[in-house]
Amino acid sequence: LVGGLLLLPKFIVGKFFGFDCQLEAHYVERLTGMLCCSMFISPKVEIVGEEHLPAINDNSAPAPIYVANHASQIDLGVVYFLKRRFKWISKDSVRYIPGPGLIMTLSQHVFIVRTGKNRKSVSNLYAQSNAAIQAGLPMFFFPQGTRRMAERLPFKDGAYRVALENKSCLIPISIHIPLTCWNSWYPLCLLWGGKVE
Repeated sequence: LVGGLLLLPKFIVGKFFGFDCQLEAHYVERLTGMLCCSMFISPKVEIVGEEHLPAINDNSAPAPIYVANHASQIDLGVVYFLKRRFKWISKDSVRYIPGPGLIMTLSQHVFIVRTGKNRKSVSNLYAQSNAAIQAGLPMFFFPQGTRRMAERLPFKDGAYRVALENKSCLIPISIHIPLTCWNSWYPLCLLWGGKVE
């Protein structure tokens, strides 16, 4: 919330003078996600196969599309350990959550309406995704559309369609969060000598 409020004046002034604060907002998101995971979930986040990802500052177009399974809210913080910049696809109601909603709006992520007649929202998703990819900014899709801890839901084809349309690479990411991470009481377990799994 603090980072978003500090960036808000730049966002407002930028609307009149043609600049934005997307990059700064991304760094606030990354720092917040990494800190929250490290402080409240586990200090150990292991990235396997990072050498196969595109270079960190590769802004060439068309940008890649990251595709990952979505099991819990922890996924949103964990992916920032990849240290890559990207835009999310998120349900519109997230925009109204104090803190995350503000910073996601400042980062200009793609918001969609998931219920009812949402044809305009879906076409907006494709238009914004295509624009970002052609500008060299990767997109990050959770193609399951929602999450469940114990069940892997089938992928929807939106990321694949965007990749085909832009001749972009699909980068698969598999997120594994052990079910026992909820049982450790981290960081409180450190007070009585507990282990971090």
